[in-house]
Amino acid sequence: MDVSDIKQYMQFVGKAARTASRSIAKADTATKNRALIAMADAVRRDQALLLAANAKDLDKARAKGIEAAMIDRLTLSAKGVATMAEGLLQIATLPDPVGEITDLNFRPSGIQVGKMRVPLGVVGIIYEARPNVTADAAGLCLKAGNAAILRGGSEAIHSNQAIAACVKEGLLSAGLPETAVQVIETTDRAAVGELITMQDYVDVIVPRGGKSLIERIAHEARIPVIKHLDGVCHVYIDEQADIEKAIRIADNAKTQRYGTCNTMETLLIHRNIANKVLPALSKIYLDKGVELRGDSTACAMVTAMKLATEQDWYEEYLAPILSIRIVDDLDQAIDHITQFGSQHTDAIVTENYSHAQRFLREVDSSSVMVNTTTRFADGFEYGLGAEIGISTDKIHARGPVGLEGLTSQKFIVLGDGQIRQ
Repeated sequence: MDVSDIKQYMQFVGKAARTASRSIAKADTATKNRALIAMADAVRRDQALLLAANAKDLDKARAKGIEAAMIDRLTLSAKGVATMAEGLLQIATLPDPVGEITDLNFRPSGIQVGKMRVPLGVVGIIYEARPNVTADAAGLCLKAGNAAILRGGSEAIHSNQAIAACVKEGLLSAGLPETAVQVIETTDRAAVGELITMQDYVDVIVPRGGKSLIERIAHEARIPVIKHLDGVCHVYIDEQADIEKAIRIADNAKTQRYGTCNTMETLLIHRNIANKVLPALSKIYLDKGVELRGDSTACAMVTAMKLATEQDWYEEYLAPILSIRIVDDLDQAIDHITQFGSQHTDAIVTENYSHAQRFLREVDSSSVMVNTTTRFADGFEYGLGAEIGISTDKIHARGPVGLEGLTSQKFIVLGDGQIRQ
């Protein structure tokens, strides 16, 4: 197929996906699992090929001067390849949601009314940098009974095509159509514009990438979008926190990885415990090269800290930069998160049960945590096998989107000859 005619090419891809979606929707669990296991086997077998393809992408990215956060997301290690394979295998072990019947109840008329879980149909995924999304999205869409059209960023074209070959091999080995998962072969951005408007062929769009990409997709799409715009994540260290836990958690939430959407960007500390945790934490951060920006109280405690601006509280740095604010109490911490947060992931460190419960109830984010790091806000860590993205929307899917988020429900009615009077 000639990919130079973008509109014609994308129509061809869309038609093929719609046709394949019918085969995938009726595929049984054993067949889908065979495909997933074969994909994982191919990924593990081709580790060297995947890393070599990724090295090409990295060389080109560095030559273009792409920012460090993007390079971090683009990099595929041997451990990353193993994690991709493990994610596919974990998806294979998960219960198949397709066809699940719930809430079946008799009505006074004698009919039974319930709900059945069904695939969405064709899922379009648009993503930047992360090659692992190719495997994660393919596996999740397949297990949930959907066809997928994947459009990765131009910076990861070699990595994505290499992973796509493993996915195709897995599908064919299980007797499923290879067009059930298609990776767009062109880097032309016009392909994105076509994909997000193909209402006849695509049922939902999932964008994964920078804020500008997601804003563009949300604005221009004529198809429902599952999305999050920002990952302004907080950790609040309560007055009644265990100091050792607090330091370990706040360190990990920021420095375990800088370029991810679940990395802490603002640390909130109760005034009465600040002098016990901030000096030790700031030393850890500064030793790791993290730039600290704080309010006047925090700056007075740490001389190497810069004074934060109002904009810093809104910022998703995706870099070794951290904002720190000293708060008077739990109410002020929650108020800060409500005003400046992005409803992604927020955590409290406390030994006070009532404070923990208030935080869980009152912080309106897609993941809310007690005494652990925000870095756990991830489909793989949640036992979803992997994730196709994280949603901060409140309709259909919220938080890491796994199998259930890639399905919908329809009403089913069972009768025995009843007619409406």
